[in-house]
Amino acid sequence: MLLFNIILLIHFICFAVYLCTLLAQWQDYDTRVRSVWGLILGIILLVSGIVMVIMKYPHINYYKVIPKTGLFVLVTIINARFGGKVYTRGAYYTLIAATLLAACIAVVRV
Repeated sequence: MLLFNIILLIHFICFAVYLCTLLAQWQDYDTRVRSVWGLILGIILLVSGIVMVIMKYPHINYYKVIPKTGLFVLVTIINARFGGKVYTRGAYYTLIAATLLAACIAVVRV
């Protein structure tokens, strides 16, 4: 159980830092080129999420896992599309909305 909680804490911290990096671009999202930290945090989020699902395998809440995975796929597609370029307004707001929606899905009890 301690290992799961450590992985959950890593997952939460990476998620919070990713959201903070998005919000730090609020004023100049259309001129600032992204750093590599978004990719690194995304990989850590993906790996830690997969490890948590593996650790809780028979008792997985699929109502939460499948939508969050879909949102992370959307975030990945947007980040891959704008790799090395600045975000458009729609892409930036979609990233923030998908990230906040994934956070809401994570904390809601089903």
